[in-house]
Amino acid sequence: MKITLLTIFPEFFPDAFGDGMIRVAREKGRLDVAVVNLRDFTDDPHRTTDDYPFGGGAGMVMKVEPIFKALASLGLSVRADRAAGTRVVLTSPQGPRFTQDKAIAWAGLEHLVILCGRYKGVDERVAQELVDEEFSLGDFVLSGGEPAALCVVDALARLQPDVVGCFDSVESDSFHSGLLDCAYYTRPAEFMGWSVPEVLLSGHHAEIARARREEALRRTFERRPELLEHAELSAADRKYLRTLAREPEPHA
Repeated sequence: MKITLLTIFPEFFPDAFGDGMIRVAREKGRLDVAVVNLRDFTDDPHRTTDDYPFGGGAGMVMKVEPIFKALASLGLSVRADRAAGTRVVLTSPQGPRFTQDKAIAWAGLEHLVILCGRYKGVDERVAQELVDEEFSLGDFVLSGGEPAALCVVDALARLQPDVVGCFDSVESDSFHSGLLDCAYYTRPAEFMGWSVPEVLLSGHHAEIARARREEALRRTFERRPELLEHAELSAADRKYLRTLAREPEPHA
């Protein structure tokens, strides 16, 4: 997979790309990450990428011309002509929230281009004419889109084949199955009088799986109940959730 980042702060990324799953994915040839400096596509001596908003108001707005030229240099300026495996996305507080489902979908692309927004925002013609979609990390404000883009790169790197040593670990992560993950413990079995649940020490794999599933359901019910609306739930899952909610059993 190839990921290209369009930014006015290219120095933000190199150190992060040398660590963790991003480093592993790059070393294994599963991920090619490129950083493009939008200032390289300006024509003035000051390499200007922003200007005052029409109509007045505080803040600066990123200009459309450097972004158009940067995308043109990648052969991606015309949205209608892009290959099916390519998407251009914009970091924006007005976009839908980035989720694990979106990460899984984008991880299957051949080429993802992430445009890092800055300042008051990006000229609206970029959103209307140049990008395929916008996304946000959540309902809070960052100084720019670079941290958000880095989060996306990390999320996609660990979904590439052979990057995480045990892919079962990825599939059991929070949100991958639509639920929060269960609790985990490791040695020692007791510390300061705090004990590991006995079922995890039993060696009974079916009981351990059941206990972990119920723990994941309980945590999701208590902490993020809205996730249950779209999670894939078995009849046993629904029965357990009814006990948590103290709902009566439905009549046959």
